[in-house]
Amino acid sequence: MPSRKLDCRGLACPHPVLKIKELVDQGETGPLTVLVDNLAAKENVSRFLERSGFMVKVAEQDGGFAITGTRQPAGDKGPAAEKGAATAGSRTLILIGTDRLGTGDEILGARLLANFIATLKEMGQDLWCVVLLNAGVKLAVSGSPVLESLQALTQSGVMLLVCGTCLNHFQLLEEKQVGETTNMLDIVTHMQLADKVISLT
Repeated sequence: MPSRKLDCRGLACPHPVLKIKELVDQGETGPLTVLVDNLAAKENVSRFLERSGFMVKVAEQDGGFAITGTRQPAGDKGPAAEKGAATAGSRTLILIGTDRLGTGDEILGARLLANFIATLKEMGQDLWCVVLLNAGVKLAVSGSPVLESLQALTQSGVMLLVCGTCLNHFQLLEEKQVGETTNMLDIVTHMQLADKVISLT
């Protein structure tokens, strides 16, 4: 089957993923090679292909990345699909778009948010996914006062999605220490799948 090649260099998130999704939705099953020019797009495209049943290989090319996806045999949905399938029961998604909680005093706000994140484990299995965007992505980088709490959540099975566009905006992409770099398509999709969404923005 002939290989398809998409040049997505220069496209802002989530457009590279949307272009690939369009092909996959049309029933594209052949090998796909996608060219991107930044780390956030590389992670987003790779993860989308894996979740769509493709085996993924990444190679550096012309200062960017060439991501090749090959459809896996029927019945083999890969680790990403298995992770999604393991989720059951009530699914709560928490959307955090700030590095402070409340208004009035910034130092107090930072402490309150740190306490909030440290207490999330008390939600137990209901806590399914945490999304960080805008200033919230600063919580997932080196030096964050809540980094250990977020790492503990992911180790317990909670999904942590960190907005790639936001990391790029704050020039923090290479400082990220926990979670999956994601895009707006992923965020919206997970909000649709959730039984409950709690927003802190």
